Amino acid sequence: MNITENDIEKIIQQVLVNITSKPNENVKKDVTPEVKTEAVPLKKKYLGVFEKAEDAIEAASRAQKKLLKEFKIEDRERFINNIRKVTIANAEILAKMILEETGMGKYEDKVLKHKLVAEETPGTDILKTEAWSGDNGLTIVEMAPYGVIGAVTPSTNPTETAICNSIGMIAAGNSVVFNAHPGAKECVAYAVDMMNKAIVEAGGPENLITMVAEPTMESLNIIMKHPEIRLLCGTGGPGLVKTLLSSGKKAIGAGAGNPPVIVDDTADIKKAGKDIIEGCCFDNNLPCIAEKEVFVFENVADDLIYHMLQNKAYMLTKNQVDELVKIVLHENIEEKAVGCSLDRKRHYVINKKWVGKDAALYLKALGIEGKDDIQCLICEVDLDHPFVMTELMMPILPIVRVKDIDEAIAYAKKAEHGNRHSAHMHSKNVDNLTRFAREIETTIFVKNAKSFTGVGFGGEGFTTFTIAGPTGEGITSARTFTRQRRCVLAEGFSII
Repeated sequence: MNITENDIEKIIQQVLVNITSKPNENVKKDVTPEVKTEAVPLKKKYLGVFEKAEDAIEAASRAQKKLLKEFKIEDRERFINNIRKVTIANAEILAKMILEETGMGKYEDKVLKHKLVAEETPGTDILKTEAWSGDNGLTIVEMAPYGVIGAVTPSTNPTETAICNSIGMIAAGNSVVFNAHPGAKECVAYAVDMMNKAIVEAGGPENLITMVAEPTMESLNIIMKHPEIRLLCGTGGPGLVKTLLSSGKKAIGAGAGNPPVIVDDTADIKKAGKDIIEGCCFDNNLPCIAEKEVFVFENVADDLIYHMLQNKAYMLTKNQVDELVKIVLHENIEEKAVGCSLDRKRHYVINKKWVGKDAALYLKALGIEGKDDIQCLICEVDLDHPFVMTELMMPILPIVRVKDIDEAIAYAKKAEHGNRHSAHMHSKNVDNLTRFAREIETTIFVKNAKSFTGVGFGGEGFTTFTIAGPTGEGITSARTFTRQRRCVLAEGFSII
């Protein structure tokens, strides 16, 4: 029998787990999640889904022209209300489809996210006309549509993003062509079909929402370059935003985040422990606003960890952390010549097979069984640990002890990488809260609450699944998908 290097490596990994696990824990098993690698055609024919990107764009263009010519703003609201109804009715189906197709997240949380976008995404009510009148007449500024919008959706929140974007874009008088993430095309196609049928049922035109059946970079390039596409909107990583901005067209880009949390010694530690764990493990940490790393004052760190453990968290040992790094991250070594020496830098990227998986699955990969009730894995590490510096999108929460607010803010800024996406803080010290908010400069800043309150889930304000930090629009809504048009009537229509 020949023993390969891979066999030896597996034996070594097995021994390491047996050493670091508790005495009665089971032997490590291969629980690596399966990921589909081959392109699979859509299961059925969906309304609004086209084989060619050009056909999807043309159909959306015709629908948008009809929307403006034959329908009023109140009609748009009627269409949107029907989309809201069918989204709530199909929330469980959509949640199940996403899980089956992507293998990421939690069913019950996905149901809640669909209800959130259905109920809290603004419609035409957010579009306000401005007016000035005086001795020189009347001037009004109205929120006008762009026309046809090209949009890209992620695999992490695929249908939630598509539905949220569609409501806002149609409210503004646009139509939209989606280039969905290939790993979530089936569920997005179902959502596109569902929304189109809801619009038609409410008396609206077909194909206000369209999609490319087999989304690729080629289809995205066609969408970006097509003259009928007047605006681009993308929700995804920094690479996507850069691609959209290179198109030469107006682009709204929602990029990456790595939201830090600071807990100081004035905070309600019991509440902070509960809120942070619930926020971090919501949909297995897939939301880009979710808590990704914690910086806690040394004098309250033990207390915070205690309360996290009371809320279905599991504390990893150092050896287990080291092993988990090898499982969920890929290590790349960059070599660069500096003078006569060679500079070697480690760079980590996430293992996509593990994104959004249940906490118990990571534990099983470490040889730890019988922990199916665990929702989040926590660990104490240093600032430069890859778990801190890498946006994992997994229910793994690194904790770093800090001396004071100065160190906490400095560390948080380094971990956030200047994305200016989201940040959170638990404190009763107004000065500390204010200072951190000013220095971190994020689009969303949540104080003394779970991260998802920042998008209207348990907090005030409307929701969105496209948080446009890189391009500056922030929390997107129907207003974001409009352009201002000014109409001036001189020396008339003022009745004073």
